[in-house]
Amino acid sequence: MTGIREYLKNKICNIISSWNEEDIYAISFFLFTNEVNEYRGYSNITEFSVSYNTERDCNFAEELSEERWNYAYWRQNETPILVANDNDEGMKVLFNWYKENGIENIGYEDYGTCYDREMRFIGKGPIGLHELISELTTVARDIQESGFTERKFGKRIPIIIHDLEYPWYIIEACKKANPNGEADMFLKAMKMFGTGE
Repeated sequence: MTGIREYLKNKICNIISSWNEEDIYAISFFLFTNEVNEYRGYSNITEFSVSYNTERDCNFAEELSEERWNYAYWRQNETPILVANDNDEGMKVLFNWYKENGIENIGYEDYGTCYDREMRFIGKGPIGLHELISELTTVARDIQESGFTERKFGKRIPIIIHDLEYPWYIIEACKKANPNGEADMFLKAMKMFGTGE
């Protein structure tokens, strides 16, 4: 049985342990899907990377500012963990996990079911994305509950699970991933921006 959670947690914790900047205020779990991401004959594969932002990066922006919480303003110094590449160990682990769990048609998205009658986005993204987000949410929650981030940074900081759009499922993942309220300011800011609703 493929231990996707264990694999992801080990990789993520090793990366976070290597960071040495003192003013990190948030961790990014960035997911990216695109039709050009191809692996084993599938397209629209979800890639995943980890990074962070610092107070200096956001120019010590206000607590609820877009500069602080919108990834478009971050330095985006990602460390890749899952890359749509035949040589990527993480992608092999992920696809073995998909297979073991009966997750098929990876990358397919039925655009006809993505919006409700009021044209609100209700989709879950391409097949494979939502399943991966679920696993990453559990990993992030485990990291937070273990006290790993608090020990590393001397305080609780949020793990922001996100893509470029911040849809409803991203907001839900961030709530679950930060069980001690670490992401409350992020969630409040997203609500102010009208994102993820």
